[in-house]
Amino acid sequence: MVCMTICLLISCKQKGDYSSYISNPFLYCNTVKQLNNVVLENNFPPMIASRNYVYANIAAYEVVASFDNRFVSLAGQIKHLPAFPKTDTANVSYQLAALLAFCKVGEAVTFPEGSMQTYVDKIKHDADSAGVSSNVINASQRFADSMSAHIIRWSKKDNYLQLRTAPKFAITTDEGRWVPTPPMYAQALEPHWMEIRPMVMDSASQFKPTPHPTYSISNISSDFYKALLEVKAIGDSLTEEQKHIADFWDDNPFKMNVSGHIMFATKKFSPSGHWMNIVGIGAQKAGADFSTTVAAYAQTSIALFDAFISCWDEKYRSNLVRPESLINKYIASDWQPYIQTPPFPSHTSGHATISAAAAETMTNWFGNNLSFTDTSLLEFGIKNRQIESFRLAAREAAMSRLYGGIHYRFDNEHGTEAGARLGEFIVQRLKLKK
Repeated sequence: MVCMTICLLISCKQKGDYSSYISNPFLYCNTVKQLNNVVLENNFPPMIASRNYVYANIAAYEVVASFDNRFVSLAGQIKHLPAFPKTDTANVSYQLAALLAFCKVGEAVTFPEGSMQTYVDKIKHDADSAGVSSNVINASQRFADSMSAHIIRWSKKDNYLQLRTAPKFAITTDEGRWVPTPPMYAQALEPHWMEIRPMVMDSASQFKPTPHPTYSISNISSDFYKALLEVKAIGDSLTEEQKHIADFWDDNPFKMNVSGHIMFATKKFSPSGHWMNIVGIGAQKAGADFSTTVAAYAQTSIALFDAFISCWDEKYRSNLVRPESLINKYIASDWQPYIQTPPFPSHTSGHATISAAAAETMTNWFGNNLSFTDTSLLEFGIKNRQIESFRLAAREAAMSRLYGGIHYRFDNEHGTEAGARLGEFIVQRLKLKK
């Protein structure tokens, strides 16, 4: 991961001269990565993970906007976000307060109490070792606590808790509709996610994508049937490069592996967690300062959050069957996709949608020609990929779903188009920097 550990960040700092330590953007990147690790260990699915990241990053950003006059509060821009009340700012290090607010909100939004506490203690210990006075640490903690309470109160009105008891998705036997897929045959995941309060969109259906081709298995000349055959044909003749792309962007937070009668799960970052890593890589490559790094994380997490709402609105409206189900039923009963099919309908691709939206916000901050090496998957034994731009990364992520055998090409193309429109809208609607 691009962000270095805190001990490396402070190794050459002198006692009493802490400004270069506490304002180092890598410290914020490392803090986001710690939350990413907690998300991974707790098996949160990608849309819930996006909720974890967005509130934590907004809390940190609102701290930054309270002190750095280059940046503008999101209150009022996000229509339902109330303004933060006036709070004592004496002796506050806003960078330290942003870190602490991120951790407190990140932990509170979904996780059990204490999941980030060891890391918070380390931040404070390292701050003290770098020369931050107890007065500054305590004042920064108080400010962070006030901001965290403000954001947490706001988060509780987004309908998330109410949806924990929403009815399960009703599976139908109608032709062309989604059915559970092997090996887990799991229930449809978060079928009411489109009822979560969006951040910027006016409604979940605002960026409704192009409809998928008319379902047809009987007509072998139909666009739908041709798209289905393409999934199998590509899956049956994958190159090593295509396999690497599929593995690299798989981002399955909970893959069920089957070996004989033994089943075991393996974990990776979700798509939203992968893009949080990419924000850190982009910020480092662009040489962004602390405040700009936080702003890029905040706007990108907003794009991811709204993109999942938009995509899930389409998924459970069209309720389209996955390629694997049709290939097994009509073409080859023993066929398997290269990666595991996730438990929700096919149209549109979630990864295509959220990646395109995130790419637009990242391009807004760091430009369309920033090439970088994505090191996100090294810790899972998957080699790096060289990326030439954020938009190209999003297109590759979309194509990975076709290579993986879990989406039709039109799922990816329609998701990319809708996600890009959403990302552009967020860039235009939210003016974070003056």
